[in-house]
Amino acid sequence: MTMNSQIVLKAVRHRPRALAVSCLLAVWILVGCGARDAEPEDERPHVVATIGMIAYAAERIGGERIRVTGLMGPGVDPHLYKASAGDVRTLGSADLILYNGLHLEAAMADLLAQMDGRTRTVAVAEAVPVEERLRPPEFEGAYDPHLWFDVRLWIHAVEAVADALAEVDPGGEELFSRNLAHYRAELEELDAWILDRVAGLPEERRVLVTAHDAFNYFGRAYGFEVVGLQGLTTVAEAGTGDVQRVARFVAERRIPAIFVESSIPRRNIEAVRAAARARGFEVELGGTLFSDAMGDFGTDEGTYPGMIRHNVRTIVEALGGTGGGP
Repeated sequence: MTMNSQIVLKAVRHRPRALAVSCLLAVWILVGCGARDAEPEDERPHVVATIGMIAYAAERIGGERIRVTGLMGPGVDPHLYKASAGDVRTLGSADLILYNGLHLEAAMADLLAQMDGRTRTVAVAEAVPVEERLRPPEFEGAYDPHLWFDVRLWIHAVEAVADALAEVDPGGEELFSRNLAHYRAELEELDAWILDRVAGLPEERRVLVTAHDAFNYFGRAYGFEVVGLQGLTTVAEAGTGDVQRVARFVAERRIPAIFVESSIPRRNIEAVRAAARARGFEVELGGTLFSDAMGDFGTDEGTYPGMIRHNVRTIVEALGGTGGGP
């Protein structure tokens, strides 16, 4: 790293967030171009996606015509994720930046806004019609960003990915349209599969208690009552009052299982379990759900359809469902 870039990084640690973003962009200007020149030439459009669900859609639709970089890997919480200098270099090398929007990537908001003046930047979840979005009162008038848990709604975001790819690579539009049709058909089948699996779970058992309020779209689409320990974001830690509130609900309703999330510390749900036990009710840990991040790369859970199937199987089996297919 050059002396100039060291000075910029030192400034990042001691200035307000807006200046820090500008300094990170300066790091890209100072050191990013040289590193880029050192890499083998790849003429394909470079697409950078924030979360795995978007990166997967871009890969499925773009195929070999594009190269995709995902910023946030398995187990990463997008609500808290802050871009590093390396991330800014990656974003700076992009021909297209795809992100969820609706305040999901809240800690990156300033950076994404500044990048939008330099690079085509698309918030794909904002393609979902406003009337289909949830706006919980506790989220201060903003929309719930976790739209991917309603598979039919997520198709709107996937279509926005295809449109954005066609803008940066018009020559690939026919391929993108064909790949989109295949992927849309797969998602429609996935939606039907979820409904089939959930049908084996008695309605009174369709209560989903998780670490944070990420599953409200899932609940609305597939008939679950959803209770989260934390709110829609994970910026604020769950307090003792939150733990006691959820524990009381679990004990009074005799909920058979509650669920850990892969991107949120396990201790939060363990605290609920301990508080329910103190109330005389033993609740099981039903397993780990993938909420804001997909599973490990190279696994079925590291794909969007695989992540959804894992969650549904885990929920239905832990809550006592039967039947409904593989």
